[in-house]
Amino acid sequence: MSNNTLFDSYAAAAPLAERLRPQHIAEVIGQSHLLGEGRPLRLAFQSGRLHSMILWGPPGVGKTTLARLMASAFDAEFMPLSAVLSGVKDIREAIAEAQRVLQQNGRHTILFVDEVHRFNKSQQDAFLPFVEQGLVTFIGATTENPSFEVNNALLSRAQVYVLHALSIDELGELFERARQIALPGLSFADDARERIIGYADGDARRLLNVLEQLQTAAETAAISVIDSAFLDNTLAQNLRRFDKGGEAFYDQISALHKSVRGSSPDAALYWLVRMLDGGADARYLARRIVRMAWEDIGLADPRAIQLANDAAQTYERLGSPEGELALAQAVIYLACAPKSNAGYVAYNAARAFVAKDGSREVPLHLRNAPTKLMKQLDYGRDYRYAHDEADGYAAGENYFPDGMPNMDFYQPTDRGLEGKITEKLARLRELDAAAKNIK
Repeated sequence: MSNNTLFDSYAAAAPLAERLRPQHIAEVIGQSHLLGEGRPLRLAFQSGRLHSMILWGPPGVGKTTLARLMASAFDAEFMPLSAVLSGVKDIREAIAEAQRVLQQNGRHTILFVDEVHRFNKSQQDAFLPFVEQGLVTFIGATTENPSFEVNNALLSRAQVYVLHALSIDELGELFERARQIALPGLSFADDARERIIGYADGDARRLLNVLEQLQTAAETAAISVIDSAFLDNTLAQNLRRFDKGGEAFYDQISALHKSVRGSSPDAALYWLVRMLDGGADARYLARRIVRMAWEDIGLADPRAIQLANDAAQTYERLGSPEGELALAQAVIYLACAPKSNAGYVAYNAARAFVAKDGSREVPLHLRNAPTKLMKQLDYGRDYRYAHDEADGYAAGENYFPDGMPNMDFYQPTDRGLEGKITEKLARLRELDAAAKNIK
């Protein structure tokens, strides 16, 4: 067998994602905000100067590909490390190899660390002296927010580039490239093509992996046309890309909460269903829904709080999928309810005041006096029992510590029930003012 034939057989056996890996930035699909003319990464390629960077984005958007292309463009040694599998010992070995390559071949090394967020602080610190010396150019890839997962020292020495999930059109372009180059014997019904692209959910690697899976299944079944019926028999349940502890999780929770706060029931329902579809824990969502009721609706509609609690209890009783309907209706109600964060703001203001204020004593008239000694010490003296006062209100009475000004932590809105509360508090303040004038 000739060397070319042997190489060809290896290439044919390589995974589809590897066979279609771009060899030049012009072949990269997606990330036009970074790779288009005049854009940051395109300029980095054209500059002739390497710099350390962190590529942040969801799975399957080209982070490893871009690092490899960078090494090729700058004729640098490409040295990959996986933070999942490597430790400080592996880092030291990689650095030693970079030194050897530089001394023997005069080639610079790009040290590519996949899943860099999996390294702890000491492991990340191990890179710093060699990055500062210029021995290696550090390129880290992460699916997590580097602000939280990468040491500040390392972060300050690397430019962060944010990569986006591929759009439907970009996945469609990749689909056609794969079909023409690697799957020439297969054709796809329009609805099957649409479902496959939807299944990929912005992940190029996932798209190519499922196409490879379908190719194998089609060869086994001796068919040349992929339709929806064949997909149903071949693919596992369609679960969207969703990392239960990662950036996407918190982004979607944020979107759900903001949709409720923004009184958009349809958007709130969309994000709830997206999270349930992606495998989010419904009990966690129930807790967040209860929190939304207290934080963003509050006393403007206390029924929202009760309904959110009832929905959480219903889910506990019914489980999935029946209990999810209760959560959905709670989200709809919360989105439609009048909004007020006045209680939330008041609570935070009171906490902030107490945290910086001294420990003021309870005024004598507000103290309880269950013993004779306490009464002799004037505990409870001159306390006015509100139920015995006109309108059930002791006008002009002070309930704050002596010497402390009255605080207006709670500023109710004019929305929902809080509109009535606003009116009542305004009336009570009028009574207080009148009582003080009498005195």
